[in-house]
Amino acid sequence: MHTELKTAEPEAPPAPANRVWVKIKSFILWSYERGSVEYDVMVTLILIFVFFSPRLINFNDRPVEHNPHSSGVLVYPDGKGEFIYQVEAGAVSGSDDTAVRAALLRVIEPISGSVSISRYETVRDNRGRVVAYKTWVQRE
Repeated sequence: MHTELKTAEPEAPPAPANRVWVKIKSFILWSYERGSVEYDVMVTLILIFVFFSPRLINFNDRPVEHNPHSSGVLVYPDGKGEFIYQVEAGAVSGSDDTAVRAALLRVIEPISGSVSISRYETVRDNRGRVVAYKTWVQRE
């Protein structure tokens, strides 16, 4: 019986250019163990990108400014299943009942959704000027 013993020939060290590509490939494929220098370098580079790229790159991801008109609305329950909305008089225009109700709905519905006005009262100051409207609403 004849057995041959083959020994592995030592591989030649990679060429400098080849070594660079091997290093890049190992970074891309993330083939380093935790705690190694290369691993720490990759994590550091990722953290630098995450924290500093918003300052250097304009991603155009600013929130849209939404400035709704200030209507001065106070909301509180009345204890009977309805809500009372006190709306400043400056937010309501109109002199007749229908126009006042429509203006009150325009102010209240963006806050509460679809509602119906049960009744409303005017709130007056010492001189008799209307300063607010107290409005009782029910959800539909």
